[in-house]
Amino acid sequence: MEYVKLNNSRQKRWLKTGTIDPELIKIIKRINVPQTWYIITEPWCGDAAHSIPFLYLMSKYNPLINVRIVWRDTPPYMIENYLTNGGKSVPKLVVRDVNENDLFHWGPLPASCQTIYLDLKARGATFEEQKVTLQNWYNADKGVTLQQEMATLLSRHEQY
Repeated sequence: MEYVKLNNSRQKRWLKTGTIDPELIKIIKRINVPQTWYIITEPWCGDAAHSIPFLYLMSKYNPLINVRIVWRDTPPYMIENYLTNGGKSVPKLVVRDVNENDLFHWGPLPASCQTIYLDLKARGATFEEQKVTLQNWYNADKGVTLQQEMATLLSRHEQY
């Protein structure tokens, strides 16, 4: 329960202070057909607390984007189709077209953050060290890397 409270606070902070890059806004505004952005998550997930607010803020720039939260641990278990190295890592963003075809998926972490996490894990860092290191990365990054990755993914799947 403590993680849920902490993550709620983090999400509120990012929703209040997070900014979306103007170039990404242009890409988002060019979406001209409906999309559904499924965000697979759980309230206890610390990484989700840093990514979901930015995904939500992005979606607000185009009314054709419909955001749906899907719980990882609740049927229909959408996560089963988007495993990371065999695991149910969250958050995951699945972007689908109007016919429910996958356009792309992203997650669970920005690539550079994932590299840091894997390095920490490989050298046997404690959970506390992992948590603090990743928290510091998210605070310094301010959603920039996620936005760069989303700009690339959205640009690859533009439909006119």
